[in-house]
Amino acid sequence: MDPDVIMTGLTKELAAELKTMSKTKDLNEKEAHSRIIKNLCQSLGVFFDLMNEMMPFDPDDDLDDEGIPF
Repeated sequence: MDPDVIMTGLTKELAAELKTMSKTKDLNEKEAHSRIIKNLCQSLGVFFDLMNEMMPFDPDDDLDDEGIPF
């Protein structure tokens, strides 16, 4: 599977869970949603760690001289 598709899906699920949790009043339901959110964040973290290993951030890169492009 394509990692971009997986990350996009995880991000959408995370946003949906956050929205659902914000509307939930019951404490037990909030806890259940918080566990789901934690698992989704950990899953995204796996991809971020993998990207970091593949393309590590170099603080001495010339990007500092150019500034942020946005």
